[in-house]
Amino acid sequence: MKTTQELIDLLSLEPIDSHTFSGESVSIGSSIVFGGQVLAQAVHAAYETIQEDRFLHSLHSYFLEAGDLQKPIRYHVAEMRNGGSFSTRRVTASQDDKTIFILAASFHKKEDSFEHQIEMNSDLKQPEELLSWVEMVEKFGPMMSNSLRSFLSIERPIDFKPVHVPNPTKPENSKPVEEVWFKLKGNIPKMDIPLKHQILTYISDYNVLNAAFKPNAEQYSFANTMTASLDHSMWFFREFDFNDWMLFSAESPSVYGARGLAKGNIFNRKGQLIASFAQEGLMRPIKK
Repeated sequence: MKTTQELIDLLSLEPIDSHTFSGESVSIGSSIVFGGQVLAQAVHAAYETIQEDRFLHSLHSYFLEAGDLQKPIRYHVAEMRNGGSFSTRRVTASQDDKTIFILAASFHKKEDSFEHQIEMNSDLKQPEELLSWVEMVEKFGPMMSNSLRSFLSIERPIDFKPVHVPNPTKPENSKPVEEVWFKLKGNIPKMDIPLKHQILTYISDYNVLNAAFKPNAEQYSFANTMTASLDHSMWFFREFDFNDWMLFSAESPSVYGARGLAKGNIFNRKGQLIASFAQEGLMRPIKK
């Protein structure tokens, strides 16, 4: 998957009936389905049952089983509530009659209100000063582990540029913070708000647990630790577009008991807060 259009096609589900849909999968380098794909496809399914004047404002989800890349995923939407201002949906994703994922999503009509937001970290290098994942491989490839080099080399419709790049030959413990600029590649087609929400949801599952690894980078890595997304939540605030770089900013309050928590925010380049997220993930050291 190389282009934005291919990503859009991946998130577009085949309707089976008015509340049931089927989706295919594309690997991002793992032998199982990428969690962000299931998240985004579930959001697509929920949107298919929502009236046009309401938009996603929050989602809460649990990953229950690993998804099989070779089998279609069936999404069933249950209408939990349709109120005067809010609508709530529950989406269940399954393969072979086994539930692999559940999502609760709430949609809200546009309303005017008071405003405030936290500030984006302004003391950051801009994307033009940083290396993308592909450029990192070109520069540091021989020093990287095979698994890391292989993962970063995969063609994607998204460019990622980490603000802080760790030394691949000598990892050092650091603060539990991860800041990454990201942008869709190539020509960006015109998108409505539901499609933007789906794509941002897809992207939000990248890079999250990196913040949780950093304080123990000298001991643990993705090569010697079993990792998996356990749950994922998002809150959407302001409208946005994908025509410029956006900042993914995460911090990890705690890692304990083989679970790591990361939470953070997504800003546009002007510093407007677009969305917030939180995820707990499995971080289990592999015992040899």
